[in-house]
Amino acid sequence: MSEHQPPPPGWSPPPVGPATQPYSSTPASWSPAPPLRAAHKPGAIPLRPLSLGDMYDAAFKIIRFNPRATVGSAILVAAVAMTIPLLATAALGAALDLSMADGTFTTSDDPASMSGEDIAGFMGVLGSLAVGGVLQGIGLILVGGMIAHVVAAAATGHKLSLGQAWAATRGKRWRLIGLTLLLGLATTLIITLYVLSWVVVAMTASGWQVPVVYGVLSVPVFLAFLFWFWVRVYYLPVPALMLEPIGVLDALGRGFRLTRGAFWRTFGIALLTFVVAQLAGTMLTAPISLLSQGVLLGGLPGEAGVFLFVLGQAVASVVTAAFVAPFTTSVATLQYVDLRMRAEAFDVVLMQRSGITRS
Repeated sequence: MSEHQPPPPGWSPPPVGPATQPYSSTPASWSPAPPLRAAHKPGAIPLRPLSLGDMYDAAFKIIRFNPRATVGSAILVAAVAMTIPLLATAALGAALDLSMADGTFTTSDDPASMSGEDIAGFMGVLGSLAVGGVLQGIGLILVGGMIAHVVAAAATGHKLSLGQAWAATRGKRWRLIGLTLLLGLATTLIITLYVLSWVVVAMTASGWQVPVVYGVLSVPVFLAFLFWFWVRVYYLPVPALMLEPIGVLDALGRGFRLTRGAFWRTFGIALLTFVVAQLAGTMLTAPISLLSQGVLLGGLPGEAGVFLFVLGQAVASVVTAAFVAPFTTSVATLQYVDLRMRAEAFDVVLMQRSGITRS
């Protein structure tokens, strides 16, 4: 058959098999893979394991778009608590004619001699500041519980009002205070035992060599243990207590289990957040502190100077609480959510709460 002769009748080309199949850069059965789908983001966070940027971005968004239930609640608590030292200072200053000279409380009649009544007045001013600080601390504990609910709601695209956030803490408020006191007592006990160990070493050592060696060996170990305790025990029980149907001891266990295998990541984010919050709080209150120092150096005489000094301390405390408490609590709650998404597929639960059906 010549090269150009037509094929005989009934001829059909042979089937194309593996050996005769024309070359192609892709298999015949290949089809393009579907593009990677972005994580669902019904609210402030994407429903996937979170990065540091995700957490900080979400924390600022939550504070920005729900200021009443975050910053507003912190300001309200701090302002109410700080009215106590202001009222006490106004009353005692008028009754005892308090003044300030060279940064110290005195009486305008005779700064060198102070009666028992004057000393009691000074102690009353300082004591009122301490009482206000304690009440503010208790109030901010409850604010932290509210913000945990605000963050959890924002993760699913919901916004809680100040009243709704307060109502969400019903049944857990005393547990939250008890948990905080328990953690505070545990921290105090740890520090006390370490101080007592130094007392024993100082009393039993015959020279300076033993205390020096003990310090070189024990201080790094003690600091490492404090950091371990902060991350594994102290850091996450509050959001666990507020967002799960558990008690105080179970909340401690939840925080311990969630940070297992995630110590360094949790520690790094928590430490950075603490440093950022403290620096920001210091910068915000620096002008107020400078004005207070001016009062201490004799800017105003008499009870007006004392009152303005205490007012400056109260305002600085309120400003610090307004930023530090919402930001740090929001980040801690977001870390809790992140660890649950990594360990327990908590993102699926959040999708269900937000009404998303996972395909």
